[in-house]
Amino acid sequence: MAHSVAGKALHVRSIWNGAISFGLVSIPIKLVNATENHSISFRQIHTEDGGRIRYRKVCELDDHEVSSAEIGKGYEDADGTIVPITEEDLSHLPLPTAKTIEIVAFVPADRIDPLQMDASYYLQAGGAPAAKPYTLLREALKRSNKVAIAKYALRGRERLGMLRVVGDAIAMHGLLWPDEVRAPEGVAPETSVTVRDKELDLADALMDTLGEVDLEDLHDEYREAVEEVVAAKAAGETPREMPAPPSSGKVLDLMAALEKSVRAAKESRGEKPDGGAGGPGEEQEEEQGGEVAAEAGVTRLAQRRSVRTAPKGTGGKKSTSTAKKTAAAPRKSTAKTARAEKKPTASKSTARKTAAKKATASKAATATKKTAAKKAAPRKRTA
Repeated sequence: MAHSVAGKALHVRSIWNGAISFGLVSIPIKLVNATENHSISFRQIHTEDGGRIRYRKVCELDDHEVSSAEIGKGYEDADGTIVPITEEDLSHLPLPTAKTIEIVAFVPADRIDPLQMDASYYLQAGGAPAAKPYTLLREALKRSNKVAIAKYALRGRERLGMLRVVGDAIAMHGLLWPDEVRAPEGVAPETSVTVRDKELDLADALMDTLGEVDLEDLHDEYREAVEEVVAAKAAGETPREMPAPPSSGKVLDLMAALEKSVRAAKESRGEKPDGGAGGPGEEQEEEQGGEVAAEAGVTRLAQRRSVRTAPKGTGGKKSTSTAKKTAAAPRKSTAKTARAEKKPTASKSTARKTAAKKATASKAATATKKTAAKKAAPRKRTA
């Protein structure tokens, strides 16, 4: 988050004086630290009498303490041999960035990997002559929505930097060289893990519940607690007992932990969570996972798929007609049962069919007898 520095004079000592090289344009600047350390530092003491413990620089050859003026630089070779290096030796190095921040390119900000970020500085215009070119570079960076990549030398080595606009000032972030950033090999879990949809739903719910935060509202609670302890000891009082930090033990039930986290986040925001804690059973876990996701306003993945696959224009009608069909099904079944009750039973129907067959057979026999009698009777002769 950018912090405006407009109208604020930086009353800090510059750590480097030089110029920004912007093509043929040279901008005199001073380099000042953009950050400060507020952590509490302690001195080493002798626990028996409280005396300060100090380090002395002693030559290991003659065992004598030496002053800073007597200390030089040396490079230790692989076999332990020390090669003396003087400031005169280093002054002849071909280092054009010794007193210049040389801009070499302009790139989009997202091209810079945050892993490369190092120390941060403000570039302060070096007097009135630097005001115009300084403002020109600042406005050019603003309009292009890009950052400048530069090379500079500081504390005996050449470094990489990124220039960007912060308020009305130009800031520079020291960058690590690409070969100084390690690859994340062997960091990710090597075991195969399957993440279920309902677990992702609860994770989404937790993220939505936690929401965003203004970084200005965050502060160092540990430092405040240490200051309280120091103040109590200085006043001869017993420091009050601090609450124990939350346990960071192994999570045995991921779903239960996610549900509990969502409820705790809701309570911290003054909301009233519903539902109970998740249980170990699969069905109970699935049901309660849906409740927590629903109360956080999260659509389950299964619901998302059904919404996507539903025909356009149907909306909720499809589910309503389905419900009506389902409700009407028992009525049809009941009607069929009533009609089945009105029909004769299987035994009565079979008896009637048998009687009909016997009557038909009897009629057929009578007809056969009459025909035979007619054939047997003598015919009358005509004269």
